[in-house]
Amino acid sequence: MCSKVFLTSLVVLLAFLAISNGMSLRSLGVEQHCRCIQTESRPIGRHIGKVELIPPNSHCEETEIIATLKESGQEVCLDPKAPWVKKVINKIMSSRQR
Repeated sequence: MCSKVFLTSLVVLLAFLAISNGMSLRSLGVEQHCRCIQTESRPIGRHIGKVELIPPNSHCEETEIIATLKESGQEVCLDPKAPWVKKVINKIMSSRQR
C-alpha cells in the first residue's frame, strides 16, 4: 500500500515538473519547433525590410531565414537553397564583417 502511494506521488510530481518546465520555456519566448513550415523561393528582395537568420538548434535541425516585409510587416520564410536568398545572405554577412 505504501509503495503504491509513493509511486503515484512520484508520477504526479514528475508530470507536474514536465508540464511546468514546458510552460516556462514558452513563456520565455523559446520556440520548441521550427518556425518555418513553408518557404518562399520566388525573388522578393526589394520588399524585404529585415532578415533574421536562425541557425540549427536543438528544436529545429534546419537553418531558418525569416524576412520581414517593409510595407505589411508580414514575416516570410525564405528558402535557404534559392540562389537569390544565398546572394542576400552573402551581402548581409559581408557588410557585417566590415
